[in-house]
Amino acid sequence: MALSDYVNTFGQWLIARYGERVHKVSVDADFTCPNRDGSKGIGGCTFCNNSSFSPNSRPQSVPVPEQLAVGQAVIVRRTRARKFLAYFQAYTNTYAEVEYLKGLYDEALRQPGVIGLSVGTRPDCVPEDVLDLLADYQAQGKEVWLELGLQSAFDSSLERVNRGHGFSEYRETLHAARARGLPVCTHLILGLPGETAWHSRVTLERVLEEGVDGLKLHPLHVVKGTVLANEWRQGEYRPWGFEQYIETAADLIGMTPPEVVYHRVTGTASKKILLAPEWCNWKWRVLNGIEHELARRGTRQGQGGPKQTAGAERA
Repeated sequence: MALSDYVNTFGQWLIARYGERVHKVSVDADFTCPNRDGSKGIGGCTFCNNSSFSPNSRPQSVPVPEQLAVGQAVIVRRTRARKFLAYFQAYTNTYAEVEYLKGLYDEALRQPGVIGLSVGTRPDCVPEDVLDLLADYQAQGKEVWLELGLQSAFDSSLERVNRGHGFSEYRETLHAARARGLPVCTHLILGLPGETAWHSRVTLERVLEEGVDGLKLHPLHVVKGTVLANEWRQGEYRPWGFEQYIETAADLIGMTPPEVVYHRVTGTASKKILLAPEWCNWKWRVLNGIEHELARRGTRQGQGGPKQTAGAERA
């Protein structure tokens, strides 16, 4: 058995849609973030060292076409894939004037084998004209996903990590995107300061109530050069353990309707910057752990999970 026997994974979804493997290729287009450049704040989120979330990001001195070519070559050697999505991953990839964005996206789509875009951004940085641009690419037959970094549905948690937006901005952008037919993949971080497994389950319930097309789960890890690293050193933050993450991820998968696509169920950080927890460097152990936990429970995606919005908080 494989994880995709229990979870509606993005890789298998793409194979069903296109009849062959389609892989994302990460690009770093040198975007920043309104929570770093002073528009909303400085320093960014307390957990943010962006290389921990986009380990394949490259310096801006490397043009986007070259980044795609290098990334595609690596994937071709490994899987012989012929189709790719340009994944604008690092920082806030809609945080610019729409004409500038169009130039970048057009450049990526002109590259051989690139059939679409996956655009990672914040919920408070996707104006109407950007949504219209992405919808136009989709109308041209391109595969387009808007990836929104929500992280938590609890405004108190978002404020604690200096996120700079709340759930209301997420809800507004989500509905505006889906009204145009754009699929949305929502990013959730498990283990934010002050949050338990209960918070993660409630967050997912709220996301599902609003409607969503895809999900990414990510364990919060402590990396060098962040405010969170200082909090961890001072004993103010304790990361989740391996078993807690595995059990909670399995809970969330069970709660998720089978038609929602899981783009990711874990995330890793480079050993060069990872401080804690150590297991965040064990991608395959985490993936296998989630698969084994689902097998142990005898459940697959959409086959049930605990309702959390009613009743008292539980860990």
